Amino acid sequence: MFKFLKEVVSGSGSGLKDLPYNIGEPYASAWGSWVHYRGTSKDDGSPVSIFSLSGSSSQDRHLAAGRNGVKRLRTVRHPNILSFLHSTEVEGFDGPSQKHTIYIVTEPVMPLSEKLKELNLGGTQRDEYYAWGLHQIAKAVSFLNNDCKLVHGNVCVSSVVVTQTLDWKLHAFDVLSEFDANNEAANSPMLQFEWLVGAQYKPMELSKSEWAAIRKSPPWAIDAWGLGCLIYEIFSGLKLTKTEELRNTASIPKSLLPDYQRLLSSAPSRRMNPSKLIDNSEFFQNKLVETIQFMEILNLKDSVEKDSFFRKLPNIAEQLPREIVLKKLLPVLASSLEFGSAAAPALTVLLKMGAWLPPDQFNTKVLPTIVKLFASNDRAIRVSLLQHIDQFGDSLSSQIVDEQVFPHVATGFADTSAFLRELTLKSMLVLAPKLSQRTLSGSLLKYLSKLQVDEEPAIRTNTTILLGNIASYMNDGTRKRVLINAFTVRALRDTFPPARSAGILALTVTSSYYDMSEIATRILPNVAVLTIDPDSDVRTKAFQALDQFLSIARQNHEKLTTGVESNVGNSTGVQPNANSSLLSWAMSSLTQKGKASDHAPIVNANSSTVSSATSNSSLVTDVQSTAPVRTASMSSFEQVAPPSPTRSADGWGDAEDGSVPDLGDEDGGWDDVDPFEEPKPTSLTNIQAAQKRPVSQPKQPAVNSSRAPPATKSTIEAEDDPWGSVTAPVPKPATKTLNPKPASSSSARNDDDLWGSIAAPAPKSTVKPLKPATVNDDSDPWAAIAAPPPTTRAKPLSSLGRGRGTKQSQPKLGAQRIDRTSSSGSSGF
Repeated sequence: MFKFLKEVVSGSGSGLKDLPYNIGEPYASAWGSWVHYRGTSKDDGSPVSIFSLSGSSSQDRHLAAGRNGVKRLRTVRHPNILSFLHSTEVEGFDGPSQKHTIYIVTEPVMPLSEKLKELNLGGTQRDEYYAWGLHQIAKAVSFLNNDCKLVHGNVCVSSVVVTQTLDWKLHAFDVLSEFDANNEAANSPMLQFEWLVGAQYKPMELSKSEWAAIRKSPPWAIDAWGLGCLIYEIFSGLKLTKTEELRNTASIPKSLLPDYQRLLSSAPSRRMNPSKLIDNSEFFQNKLVETIQFMEILNLKDSVEKDSFFRKLPNIAEQLPREIVLKKLLPVLASSLEFGSAAAPALTVLLKMGAWLPPDQFNTKVLPTIVKLFASNDRAIRVSLLQHIDQFGDSLSSQIVDEQVFPHVATGFADTSAFLRELTLKSMLVLAPKLSQRTLSGSLLKYLSKLQVDEEPAIRTNTTILLGNIASYMNDGTRKRVLINAFTVRALRDTFPPARSAGILALTVTSSYYDMSEIATRILPNVAVLTIDPDSDVRTKAFQALDQFLSIARQNHEKLTTGVESNVGNSTGVQPNANSSLLSWAMSSLTQKGKASDHAPIVNANSSTVSSATSNSSLVTDVQSTAPVRTASMSSFEQVAPPSPTRSADGWGDAEDGSVPDLGDEDGGWDDVDPFEEPKPTSLTNIQAAQKRPVSQPKQPAVNSSRAPPATKSTIEAEDDPWGSVTAPVPKPATKTLNPKPASSSSARNDDDLWGSIAAPAPKSTVKPLKPATVNDDSDPWAAIAAPPPTTRAKPLSSLGRGRGTKQSQPKLGAQRIDRTSSSGSSGF
């Protein structure tokens, strides 16, 4: 027979060669004379099931019954009835004899008897799964009997198949007939093809062909008996051979036994209606049935019920058969999330179930749903995605991340919720390696330049840490333009001690990217200032960084002395590819919905892998020691900021259609060299005063004092910012005459003298405010940092001694506060 089908499919015969399906191997069992084949679609290769029935002539009575089954299956539709796809009838030859064959194509299914052997369930798990299957078949039979007034006539284990999601479905409609109760006295057969039913499955009235009694009986009488036969066969594991075997109830569960006996009542009128079977029996009240039923009507449940259900579901899933969870619950859960009926906690359950799948199945069954969820407007869904991104981020392809995921995630950088901004920032550690250089340099770094002056200190600190971790994914040009500016101009001058610590460590772990000129002129001077920082942890890390960079300088000196040239930038022993493991997140003090979080201890920076110059000290100071300092003015650091009425309702910023929002250059670019100025609470006064206290310096002998005019306020202020130029040359001697007039950007670079004015007298006159002379380049948020022109009126040095009267204070080492821009919005330096 199989040989004949292959010949027909290959082109012989009429009609079947045009069938848009391929016939595969047959299953071992099927109902009646039908043969059940595996099949695939010729269009997309999707699996199907193909049933065939052959006869010697077109008048064969088996073919007549088969045509009845095809007609009924085509017209009767129900979730628990096998789904019809296609049918055809062809003529062919098997040797010298002619054959007529009917083909039915349906959704892919497997015979129930073979599936039960494959699952091999036992104990409670077996009973729960059988209860769910019987629940589905009982609903299908009830639909036929009570709603359609039809009689299936042959309910048994052979007429039930199982789908790929382990659902049971009813088929084998060859005997299906209308229930004719209007002509009770008629003796003509009501079931035209009842001869196809085995004698062991026939109730007494059908065995005796008592059609008058059958017409007087309820429409479910014959099929209720068939349900009893099905229950016996699945629990005993044996195929029914004679009616008397139904009396053996040893294998029937006790909770189901009373209903089993009512289904097999000798009086047709007393047999249980299948619709009442699933309502009355406690056998159907178990975790699996209740869970699946709840998920099928999830869109009718309120938010409280959904939240409670999904919080319990992980524990329930652990107790259910693993294959049933993966093949039945997981697809339903994924569909519920995709179409918006499931709550955010369902994502946690989906990822937990997905972790039980092999990687290839996870990519096909779970990952597409997750990618679609990134476009959701539900803030809770997006928070959950970001919190668990480490569980599925590695499975995302670079193209999907760059084109579908990042445009939606990036809107969180500008969200009103600090908690969501922090989660978005941390997610970049997983997503950044998969971004294209165009997205990384053109979009991501613009967002990070904004976050490094965020109002939340934890976000500023973690932004510096992220930059250090993703430095290896930037190209050389971007690294030279970004890293030193971000770490020295921003991080090392931050008012938050952990942010300064993060800046020092970021410099050390990215030391292989800097040449000797940058280390000597830009990094060492900036780090040296922090050796007198008020915070002990910052001072410790500053000394460690100095040791490391001085070691690089010493190696460079030795190599230059011996005449051997080498790439000194790589002499630190720190590999760029290891950056992601060298810096850890500083803290996570931001919580959702305004709840204060418990301050977690700060994670060490894995300093043992950097070099001998770093130690095992923590990345930032303990939050417990810094949090009490920021009292009333730091409430936004400990809870989510209230939503702004001007923000979009979905909570993911103002960016639409995945476009990058206008970051502007008024205050968000990297041209703002001022450290982020926070409100200074009273409890911070002592620390700030200690930081501003002049450093005692030995009196310097006057050299060529007659040639050097008194320093003006503008020049002194310029000298307080020795890191204003990325391309600044080596400082010239202090004896050079300073020009008191407004200097151009090029002349300002040449006037950088780190030490010449330490002993300079206090200014006695004022100068005119300097006009802005720069235009920021939106494509390069760090361009203006390289040579920021002064745009504000220089203040007398006496103003730096805030809270110390009018006493003049000497210029001091360290990152100093430079006033913000004027009301016109121009950037200062």
